[in-house]
Amino acid sequence: MIQNPPSSRPDLAPKALILDTARPGQPRIGMVSLGCPKALVDSERILTRLRAEGYAISPDYAGADAVIVNTCGFLDSAKAESLDAIGEALSQNGRVIVTGCLGADSDYITGAHPKVLAVTGPHQYEEVLDAVHKAVPPSPNPFIDLLPATGVSLTPRHYSYLKISEGCNHKCKFCIIPDMRGLLQSRPAHAVLREAEKLVEAGVRELLVISQDTSAYGVDIKHASDKGHRAHITDLARDLGALGAWVRLHYVYPYPHVRDLVPLMAEGLVLPYLDIPFQHADTNVLKRMARPAAAAKTLDEIAAWRAICPEITLRSTFIVGYPGETEAEFQVLLDWMDEAQLDRVGCFQYENVAGARSNALPDHLPDEVKEERWARFMEKAQDISEAKLAQKLGRVIDVIVDEVDAEGATCRTKSDAPEIDGNLFIDTGFEELRTGDIVKVRVDEAGEYDLWGSVV
Repeated sequence: MIQNPPSSRPDLAPKALILDTARPGQPRIGMVSLGCPKALVDSERILTRLRAEGYAISPDYAGADAVIVNTCGFLDSAKAESLDAIGEALSQNGRVIVTGCLGADSDYITGAHPKVLAVTGPHQYEEVLDAVHKAVPPSPNPFIDLLPATGVSLTPRHYSYLKISEGCNHKCKFCIIPDMRGLLQSRPAHAVLREAEKLVEAGVRELLVISQDTSAYGVDIKHASDKGHRAHITDLARDLGALGAWVRLHYVYPYPHVRDLVPLMAEGLVLPYLDIPFQHADTNVLKRMARPAAAAKTLDEIAAWRAICPEITLRSTFIVGYPGETEAEFQVLLDWMDEAQLDRVGCFQYENVAGARSNALPDHLPDEVKEERWARFMEKAQDISEAKLAQKLGRVIDVIVDEVDAEGATCRTKSDAPEIDGNLFIDTGFEELRTGDIVKVRVDEAGEYDLWGSVV
């Protein structure tokens, strides 16, 4: 399964780190970053802090004095991957500090890997730094150790994740995020904008706005204004759009005020793209999930969004095989998909998560039923995607260049977020393109998820 972001393992992704040479005697730290973009932002902050203290960032296990593993603890499969990553780091390096969501259950980690040096929970920056200081004492040289103005980035320089809040106020039965990462804590709007401005000044062409619930931004601080900026997602989106970069909104719950965001997309201030975690379409399933806005008439909302901005791209994720899901309820979801015609879709088979309230629900489904429903759902989603991409043939659209090699350029349209959506490939006339370029392309071919085109 494709991750967003991909694992930024130090032995696999040296380009994601500062590409300088460590001075003699400089302490060096490696990083393995797993999980969601929010965890990636945490990893970048940790590495930036360490770099400011005089640590070098090692691109491989062998060259590191210690390795930090930032874990994911949401699903059992993610927990297993995190334990594997910890084990690999221990095997390759031997000195490992664990942080992230799985770190909220330290006994779980130390039970499997008792030799780890320390375990901290999610976004516990100071505790991570203390653990690093204890394992590898700092040795800064202010005349040599220089920190780039934008800090350490684990993504390519032309795009960056922008975390606007931490935690979540909801209590969805299948989720334990609030238990691991706490309740909603919104950042002041002026602080978010200052970070965004610095990123754009440093050459970032695309800002990916992330949180656990982007629509709820500012609710916890009553949408307070500070230094002339109000902590409300509509105001923040408008201010970010004025910076001149692509602005992409993720994890937007379908509350009524989302309609206020869509005109900004029609105006070109924000990308016409909404990443909305619908999770299901049947009202009874949504109620059993304890989803916010479970009773919302989402098809009506989708129609309203498209009326305001016909070019809008809608992406979402869904869960099939939730406890108690009947064939009739699943069919409601399939019928809803036919009507909604979402552009980009991901789907998970339900898994029990330790500590989640959904574990206690009756009528859990056999794995073979979940697998069969997942296959039917993804077949429908693929058919919809293929048909919608075919409609773009012959059109001239803007794309951002992610990578250029000897064979061609890999790009993304405004409809595609990094790692989780599709690509547009250019295999002729690409020689002058550079990573981060935004160019106009004519769409020549369309597949199930990807496009091919030529520069105009």
